[in-house]
Amino acid sequence: MERNQLHRQVTQMRQSFFDQGFLDDQFLLLEELQDDTNPNFVEEVVTLFYRDSCRLLANIEQAMDRSPLDFIKLENHMQQFKGSCSSIGAKRVRNECNQFKEYCRAGNTDSCKRTFQQMKREYTTLKRKLESYFQVYFLSNSHVNLVFVASTMTPCT
Repeated sequence: MERNQLHRQVTQMRQSFFDQGFLDDQFLLLEELQDDTNPNFVEEVVTLFYRDSCRLLANIEQAMDRSPLDFIKLENHMQQFKGSCSSIGAKRVRNECNQFKEYCRAGNTDSCKRTFQQMKREYTTLKRKLESYFQVYFLSNSHVNLVFVASTMTPCT
């Protein structure tokens, strides 16, 4: 694919993230910090988010498996996860975190479980979209290391 076409595709993909509400302005702020001395900055920050979020999600999963649910502990774990989401501008995921926290405050077990599943779907969808975006981005900028994406944005185990 021609480099200009790749640049247009990157621009369209990126804009679709905002149009569809997946990302907010925090992602733009990350992009402003990227320069020639650190051309992988945004991808590195996103990769660190996904790596660290595995631990946070595991904590929430463990707390969700307990009966009865400890809503205070769940809300605290979700607050940590929400902060991580905010750091990359993961708007839809963050919105689900807020909803989850409201259900914790209300002591609503079923809604917490349902919202947690929806939050994980949003998280996974954003991850797939960002992986595709970075692959096309790196193809359009040949000076950037494409191997980095595939090796670092691994799924939580």
